[in-house]
Amino acid sequence: MTDPLLRIAAALERLSPPPPPAADPLAHPAYGWDGAVLSAARGFRPLPIERLVGIEAQRDALTANLDRLARRAAAHDVLLWGARGTGKSALVKAAVGQVQAAGGRLALVEAPATALAKLPALFALLASVERAFVVFVDDLGFDTPADGRALRSLLEGGAEGRPSNVRLIVTANRRHLVPRDLKEQDSAINPRDGIDDALALADRFGLSLGFHVVDQDHYVAIVERYCAAYDLPFDGQEAINWATKRGSRSGRVAWQYVTELAGRHGKAV
Repeated sequence: MTDPLLRIAAALERLSPPPPPAADPLAHPAYGWDGAVLSAARGFRPLPIERLVGIEAQRDALTANLDRLARRAAAHDVLLWGARGTGKSALVKAAVGQVQAAGGRLALVEAPATALAKLPALFALLASVERAFVVFVDDLGFDTPADGRALRSLLEGGAEGRPSNVRLIVTANRRHLVPRDLKEQDSAINPRDGIDDALALADRFGLSLGFHVVDQDHYVAIVERYCAAYDLPFDGQEAINWATKRGSRSGRVAWQYVTELAGRHGKAV
């Protein structure tokens, strides 16, 4: 007869299985970090960087910085800020893919903003690996000033700062990474000091790249580049009508239109 304790232990293990084994940090082009385990990203397929239109200056600056990191030369932590749908996240992945295609020993590790407190553990894991890593935190925002101060301490290279083979890339909607509600500041301090403390985080990034609202000409140029890449018929007015119905113009909306157009013509993108 099976020991009741063993049956209970087996049942508990089924309810809460052990975490999957960590991925080899030398084996994959991109990873995910959940705060505990490094896992290989499925189907990392960044856009070819030449398809990103109208952000050439940002593209060149970011790619040059990542190339330096891959060569283990001095490189900056990076803040990409600006309007939604303007290509910030796409550029990060495309730039990593570009450096990898050129032979750079560089990998992307995407970490959710909720795992910021666990970044020191990730840094410790990557520090001894003979490879460079970009830790990518997308769409960052803070609920309290303390959250911002924790990230600032990592950028300043304190006792648990990031190692030389790792740099942070953060995207955000605003240049200054202020808490969503500054009223949460400690009322015992000068309000101006509280605001300055919140704004100071952005200054810790050595490279700050702005992305601005897409105008109509820029939007049409993005659609035209995509259509050429996927051999789709280009109709600028139809693309504008699509954006008008959506109520916005952006690189994201351009891609959604091209996806719709490709579907109509029975093509994959």
